[in-house]
Amino acid sequence: MEQPQLQRRIRYYGRVQGVGFRFTVQGLARSRPVSGYVRNMPDGSVELLVEGQAEEIGRLMADIDRAMGRFIRRVESVDGPAQGGHSGFEIRFR
Repeated sequence: MEQPQLQRRIRYYGRVQGVGFRFTVQGLARSRPVSGYVRNMPDGSVELLVEGQAEEIGRLMADIDRAMGRFIRRVESVDGPAQGGHSGFEIRFR
């Protein structure tokens, strides 16, 4: 039985702007069956909104930690039901 779709909104804190974080996340996300976006926030954090199966989102987060963990100091995430409306994965500029 296929898992239901989930939406996870994740905030990454640390030195996550100006280090290629969004482009790395986009590349990693595009290699997985997920959709959503990543964007810089005014407070210096990066927001990732991703929808897909929980297992795939978890794998993406592990990929991000392996690739960019040296820049990440704190991660906060909130899960909710998938909203849809995302086709593919993009970098948003606000």
